Amino acid sequence: MSAAAVAPAPAERIVGQVEEDARWLSVQGLPCLLTTDLLLPHFRVRDFLALRVGSIVGTHWGLERDIPLQVNGIFIGWGELEGGRTRLALRITELA
Repeated sequence: MSAAAVAPAPAERIVGQVEEDARWLSVQGLPCLLTTDLLLPHFRVRDFLALRVGSIVGTHWGLERDIPLQVNGIFIGWGELEGGRTRLALRITELA
């Protein structure tokens, strides 16, 4: 078995995580934009102009399908929408 195939010991993994976290300390407070896109292939300008408070826009996206997530335009994983009484939330289900 080669040395590359040997997994690091737990203590080595923890040290590696701390070192990795330390590299991010200087940028952790910077803002970033988390977005998701739902494709509406038949949505037209007339549909946009007809939007009103309370309008419902149908998508062809199945409820069982996760939606793609991006941070600053870079794909990072998948999530699902969840609704509450007055809020819409996004649950991250998989990171890329």
